[in-house]
Amino acid sequence: MTQHSTKIGIVTVSDRASAGEYQDLSGQAIIDTLNDYLTSEWQAEYRLIPDERELIEQTLIELADESGCCLIVTTGGTGPSKRDVTPEATEAVCDRLMPGFGELMRTESLKYVPTAILSRQTAGLRGSCLMINLPGKPKAIRQCLDAVFPAVPYCIDLMDGPYLTCNEQVIKPFRPKS
Repeated sequence: MTQHSTKIGIVTVSDRASAGEYQDLSGQAIIDTLNDYLTSEWQAEYRLIPDERELIEQTLIELADESGCCLIVTTGGTGPSKRDVTPEATEAVCDRLMPGFGELMRTESLKYVPTAILSRQTAGLRGSCLMINLPGKPKAIRQCLDAVFPAVPYCIDLMDGPYLTCNEQVIKPFRPKS
């Protein structure tokens, strides 16, 4: 695969999305973290949308199928409230689920807060795209990404996606030795 700028979807799901002056700290935390991790050239396909399942599903499909993102990272909508539907939307559009991501993120978050068990984040695959749901708090975003990201580049390799290189002083991706 020729090395063009890799597209990564960043989706913030929030009922405050329609508020005029809403400052999306969570989406920015994902972008900042990926900038810290990646040495590969990449481009954010950023979306800020309300907690509406149909819109979340449409956005994920558009980013994976039309924009060609190899990775989509969402934030928000993973709690137990009735409006939190990001995991259901993600599962609905994925071909296969990757439950280990959610399990590891909850395990990591439990080191910091006992309410981590209330988080329902998940991950899955759609075509050649890995989708990962993160919690909504910027600090938790970094903690969760630090835990799961070492597996992300190899997962994308296995789906014939772009070869992601990382700043190994910040995050060390795991790729089995052949």
